[in-house]
Amino acid sequence: MNTTISVETPPATEEKLDFLPPEPKRRLTRRSFLSLSAASVAGLALYAGEISRHELSVEQHTIQLARLPDSFRGMRIVQISDFHYAEFTEAFFLHEMVRRVNALRPDMVVLTGDFISYSPLPRAFARRFAPACAAILSGIECPLRYASLGNHDYYIGPHYVSGPLQEHGIPVLMNSAVALEREGQRLWLAGLGSICEHQADPARAIPRAVAQEPVILLAHEPDILPDIARYNVDLMLSGHTHGGQVRIPFLPPLDLPEYGRRYVEGLFRHGPTQLYVNRGIGAVGVPFRFRCPPEITVITLA
Repeated sequence: MNTTISVETPPATEEKLDFLPPEPKRRLTRRSFLSLSAASVAGLALYAGEISRHELSVEQHTIQLARLPDSFRGMRIVQISDFHYAEFTEAFFLHEMVRRVNALRPDMVVLTGDFISYSPLPRAFARRFAPACAAILSGIECPLRYASLGNHDYYIGPHYVSGPLQEHGIPVLMNSAVALEREGQRLWLAGLGSICEHQADPARAIPRAVAQEPVILLAHEPDILPDIARYNVDLMLSGHTHGGQVRIPFLPPLDLPEYGRRYVEGLFRHGPTQLYVNRGIGAVGVPFRFRCPPEITVITLA
């Protein structure tokens, strides 16, 4: 008997492969480029105006003065400058700066001018806010507090700024000097008027009869350093430049003020005189800082 075995072969299935066409490359159109550029500019403006402008930097420096008496070695001086209150610098930021200064516990605090701003807003605006600026700065807790004025302070009338400061216990040195004494030894602190407003009188401000005693000079505009060196000043402290305020990579500072184009920020020397240029607290012209943070300087004398 023959047995037939039949094997049933399943029907062949047809495998279907789906090939999706490649996505077309996106092209950078003029509209998308402009949108991207606008977003980048907006982001940069937000950073420069709201973040970088409020990033306080504390810079520490030890400066040796050849004529410094032993009793003054180790003295810590805090320098702050260029507040430009109310036009761009807000009250909360000035209060924060005062808090940071107090935390440093300095022996002396010097304020080197431009407490307010003149332009683009009128003089009346700055005059109205000068007393409020002085009131906030009076919160600085230090036995020695001295100020000099800047070009913006002279633009609106120096008495509108110096009056409130002195009423709040911050003496203003206007082409004058004061002797600081420790253990029978002296250090002179002098303050100069603004050279931009033709109010600087070094011969009157800098004591000449005490050749063996050191002199620290508060002078708002730094580029007068070569002239000041002829008076044998030991250390000059300036502001005015804001360090350039907006520092674009690979480019020099774009907008520097008159008498602030040669010595922009940091430590310099000309002959016997050393100079330190503080970047300032506030902003002027535009409410931005970029790669140039506001500065509190701590100088230790040695």
